[in-house]
Amino acid sequence: MIETAPSFQPPLFLRNAHVMTLLPRLWLRNTSLAGLPQESRFFTVEPHTQLQGFCHWQGDRTSSPTVIVVHGLEGCSESQYMRGIAVKAYRAGFNVIRLNQRTCGGTEHLSPTLYNSGLSGDYRAILHELATVDGLDQIWLVGYSMGGNLVLKAAGEMGGTEPALSGIAAVCPNIDPTLCARALEEPRNWIYHRHFLTHLKSRLRRKAALLPGKWDLTDLDHISRISEFDDRYTAPDGGYRNGADYYDRAGSRHVLDSIVVPTLIITAQDDPFIPYSMFAVPLIQRHPEIRVVAPSHGGHCGFFHWSHNGEDHYWAENRIVDFLRERV
Repeated sequence: MIETAPSFQPPLFLRNAHVMTLLPRLWLRNTSLAGLPQESRFFTVEPHTQLQGFCHWQGDRTSSPTVIVVHGLEGCSESQYMRGIAVKAYRAGFNVIRLNQRTCGGTEHLSPTLYNSGLSGDYRAILHELATVDGLDQIWLVGYSMGGNLVLKAAGEMGGTEPALSGIAAVCPNIDPTLCARALEEPRNWIYHRHFLTHLKSRLRRKAALLPGKWDLTDLDHISRISEFDDRYTAPDGGYRNGADYYDRAGSRHVLDSIVVPTLIITAQDDPFIPYSMFAVPLIQRHPEIRVVAPSHGGHCGFFHWSHNGEDHYWAENRIVDFLRERV
């Protein structure tokens, strides 16, 4: 089911997709976690590979529902949107775990590999640990952009095999990385493309310093497109034949039909590099558990507006918390 969200009506100057994408990242907001208990935890997802999470537990964690939040490309657990949704979900009565993907948030030393859009097994492993070791029986996965693809992919792969999985929320997920990479490399998106590529190169250099000889960086400075970077480094590191194979196999679009839990996807029809056409397909439109909310405007993970009902400016965060509350 696809909804257009008529309640989301940003002012005219925010109906430019690029302004909408960039403004929330520049807007000063209070994302203090003061008052929230915090515990650092390391989850072993493969031999020699750990993900670090920051856990905000309610007083009685086993009787409280839990939200695991996964960031997007070149984000981390400290990204503004990660902290923003964490505060809101915790205040709504949820345990919250802000995860770093492999090598992110200063955790390059915790994994011998890079991170990529297909590593949904990491989140299946973490969910299984929380269910079997911690006894948590109501767990929600929430992801942004690349993280959204990962949590959707994990849910599709699990199907109905993990009773603790209660639902999924994904904001602007890149469910078809082939189309998304192509859009990202369009000239109009140069500012995002340059940002991601610059940071990916810097991260690879940090990883290479920890694991000398594992990656050949000879041509790194000459790579000018993210698809080249993924073909040269991300794909072989992740066990894919090449970049095209990686983009195809990493997309959650292949397993969306196997999702059996309530799923909310929030995306924008004007997202600069997550084509809306990916979601306007019969598989998603007719899926009994997938609800797509797709305002005409919103940019990439922006959804910034002036609220008249006492909410803050971050519409998507508030809709996710509403979605969680309604189903607990």
